[in-house]
Amino acid sequence: MILLALGLFLTLFGLKLASKFVGVFFLSKKFIPQGAMYTTLLMSTGLTFGTIASVFGLTSGIIDQVQYSLLVGVVIASAVIPTFIAQKWFMPAYSEDIVELNGNGQNDAAEKEFTDYKKEPLIK
Repeated sequence: MILLALGLFLTLFGLKLASKFVGVFFLSKKFIPQGAMYTTLLMSTGLTFGTIASVFGLTSGIIDQVQYSLLVGVVIASAVIPTFIAQKWFMPAYSEDIVELNGNGQNDAAEKEFTDYKKEPLIK
């Protein structure tokens, strides 16, 4: 029973991610080419709709408790795992996000701005 549930879980998980990937990747590749994979992984969640649909199915008697648990597990996993992957390996870095530090752990640009600010009087 557990292996059957695991197989069904992985099948539903794969189908959900594949369909979301196909629906989002090509549009994001066209409009956001440098961050297409990051955008696709973040947009591949369906947490709200999947949870509401599962609750509706359970309360209407369409699915039982085991099926509900399986569907909610797939919905949560399909939100958490792609988000983790996107943040860990596909997060785009822009030049303004990079801080250059000098040897003592200080930001040279911020230190220069602060020094220049101190030298200039506030009221002339």
